[in-house]
Amino acid sequence: MQQPALPGAGRPHTPTPNSSPRHPIHRFTRSLFGQVLIALVLGTVLGLAFPEFAAKLKPLGDAFIKLIKMLIAPIVFCVVVAGICGAGELKKVGRVGVKAVVYFEIVTTIALALGILLAYVFQPGAGMNVNPASLDASAMSAYVDNAAKVASGGTVDFLLKLIPSTMIGAFSSGDVLQVLLVSVLFGCALSLIGEPGRPLVRLIDTFSQTLFKMMGFIIKLAPLGVLGAVAFTVGKYGIGSLKQLGFLVVLFYGAVVVFVAVVLGTVMRMSGFSVFKLIKYLRAELLVVLGTASSDSVLPQVMRKLEFMGIRKSVVGLVIPTGYSFNLDAFSIYLTLAAVFIAQATNTALSMADLLGILAVALVTSKGAHGIPGSAIVILAATLSAHPAIPAIGLVLVLSVDWFIGIARALGNLIGNCVATVVVASWEKDIDRERAHAVLNGQIPAAELDEGLSAPVLDGLDGVEGSQAPGYAPVPGKATGR
Repeated sequence: MQQPALPGAGRPHTPTPNSSPRHPIHRFTRSLFGQVLIALVLGTVLGLAFPEFAAKLKPLGDAFIKLIKMLIAPIVFCVVVAGICGAGELKKVGRVGVKAVVYFEIVTTIALALGILLAYVFQPGAGMNVNPASLDASAMSAYVDNAAKVASGGTVDFLLKLIPSTMIGAFSSGDVLQVLLVSVLFGCALSLIGEPGRPLVRLIDTFSQTLFKMMGFIIKLAPLGVLGAVAFTVGKYGIGSLKQLGFLVVLFYGAVVVFVAVVLGTVMRMSGFSVFKLIKYLRAELLVVLGTASSDSVLPQVMRKLEFMGIRKSVVGLVIPTGYSFNLDAFSIYLTLAAVFIAQATNTALSMADLLGILAVALVTSKGAHGIPGSAIVILAATLSAHPAIPAIGLVLVLSVDWFIGIARALGNLIGNCVATVVVASWEKDIDRERAHAVLNGQIPAAELDEGLSAPVLDGLDGVEGSQAPGYAPVPGKATGR
């Protein structure tokens, strides 16, 4: 009996008789992963050999991130609206949201506790004997006002900030949570309209495909962005800048690796998948984050790749944007680890009640980190100001290595949000498992997405024929996205 075709094999990738397979080196240099890796090496070499010139390349990284952020708000809107309209029923949308929030709270609590545990066991700040009065407070001046606002605002103020002044204001400010709120309300209303709203759904579909095509153009600039960001960092700070407070940096990187491999790895295994295969699948995006220290730089591309795996659009559209503010796993580890480090460095004694207090405060302050300028230092300052036993001026100690720590924060946060999407989709049975395993095992190449081709946008919409990404085909006999 003839074997069924492999899911997604609608586009053959075998060479024609008159053509020869590409050389492995040629394939490597043509791939986004290879180009970004080369850019990382070149940026490091430039930073070491020509530090003054390399420091002037910073605008390349800044421009790339700005180009990406320019498209995040409209892409989130289109994905969420199309996802809700294709979910079938609004109860399902609410159920996905509740499950996502519950998952976020459980996992971030584990991350916060891990930070305290590691700081308590390894004591990275012990023996520094820093006198808080000797620290230069001027370095903190740029963060004090924002920290005071975060600390004094409380939960009510944070929730009120989720509501934009105007619908257009949500998109102009670039606040992902505000855009998400507008998108959910708009998508629910459009879903309730029914058939008269179909033309608007098709228009949003077309608009979404256009945005993804624009994103394809911008993604091709990722190697330049990474080159500029890495060259600037190495040229300005030098490799030796890791020596200062090096133990804290190494401990934090180790904590993120342990959290991803053990905690997230266990969660993924319970869902039937491997976190290491997911990391390999997202390696190009993770390299971009490694070079830019910003998970924003790959948000749209990551959403497309998760959909390409066979996860329903409604799940991707709700979990990923929400997770950018509510599921900051690596950031949570850093928050408690740095707080205890500062206490140890300034010889501030902490009781078990103090440690539990830091954990409780961090559970609240960590939720508003995304979108705040200098968010890590600002939220850490807000956490310490709510726990006055630790001198907030001690933040000066971690400023010099914050960029390097920020790389691991961004990588850990991104991996955590991708895992959360897979887990919630598994709970909801909104993932095509056969397709997901085929994609993660490399049986279905994602080269089409790297080339900037459109992703499926109307997956699950009954009666609407939408474009699908090349190679995206449902498993025979199964509902698409299930």
